[in-house]
Amino acid sequence: MSEPYTIRVFVPDGDPEGVKIVERLNWTGVGIAFPRSAWPQLSARPEFKRTGVYVLTGSAEGTADELPTVYVGQGDEIGSRIEAHYANKDFWDWGYAFVSAGTALNRAHVTWLEHALLHRAKKAERCHLDNANLPREPGLSESERADTDGFLREMLRVLPLLGVRVFEKAAPVATPGAGPIAPPSATADADDRDTVVVPAQEDGFQKVFLGEDCWYAIRIGGGMLPRIKYIAAYQTTPVAAITHYAPVERIEPYGDEGKYRLVFAEPAKSLVKPIPFADAPTGSMQGPRYTSLSKLLSAKRVSDLFGRAEGPSDD
Repeated sequence: MSEPYTIRVFVPDGDPEGVKIVERLNWTGVGIAFPRSAWPQLSARPEFKRTGVYVLTGSAEGTADELPTVYVGQGDEIGSRIEAHYANKDFWDWGYAFVSAGTALNRAHVTWLEHALLHRAKKAERCHLDNANLPREPGLSESERADTDGFLREMLRVLPLLGVRVFEKAAPVATPGAGPIAPPSATADADDRDTVVVPAQEDGFQKVFLGEDCWYAIRIGGGMLPRIKYIAAYQTTPVAAITHYAPVERIEPYGDEGKYRLVFAEPAKSLVKPIPFADAPTGSMQGPRYTSLSKLLSAKRVSDLFGRAEGPSDD
């Protein structure tokens, strides 16, 4: 079990959506989280005159999988580096800078931190890296390595609290292990929903749902995470029908925006008869919807699947 810890967050502008300065008792480091829009005013702070490491996050054009884009950098005076990125990198919306409260960090230390963060991000596969090159691990003495590794551990405690999880390998939040598909039940529970139906355009359906045996960037709420055992695909126009379904092996976080990836236990199967949109209300399949496997296997049209109280989920 991980040890408990306390983080102190100071909001200098009084805006909870703005700049945050993060410290921890007995830690020599200081973290600053800031929106891009605050950089012109924030750049004069003394912390940005120090040696440190920083992370820039946002969404780059041309990425269709909804994973964030991340840049990791370091420098003797990180403010000048961030200033350059403010001028020539358009993708980032937030920055996270870490420096020492004293003079504990030098160029070798922050180069090692940069290397370690990039290595973790590449291994976690929860973002696109904007860094053109992955630096080699610099040589540190045994004592320096221990101290710098300790600084990294503290950073990795702070970043998730600020909503940055791209350096963590995604651990499943649910493992349904649905196993063989069961026949539809003759009787229905008051709420037997165990299946999420997702809208899928042709390219994503072929490439991901059928080609990768998974589906990602789904928001699942309302206490449904532990209940989902199956997933079905509603192919958008021109098909306009639910055509395939699969048992879910595991559900894991996707990116750092509160979305999930559903990994299939086996390749998706075709329904005996596609379930057409037919007379369902306009907008019924614009986002994920929940139903039961028994209804899915017996429905003749989309409106047969969902009760009146079950509206489209947020996406």
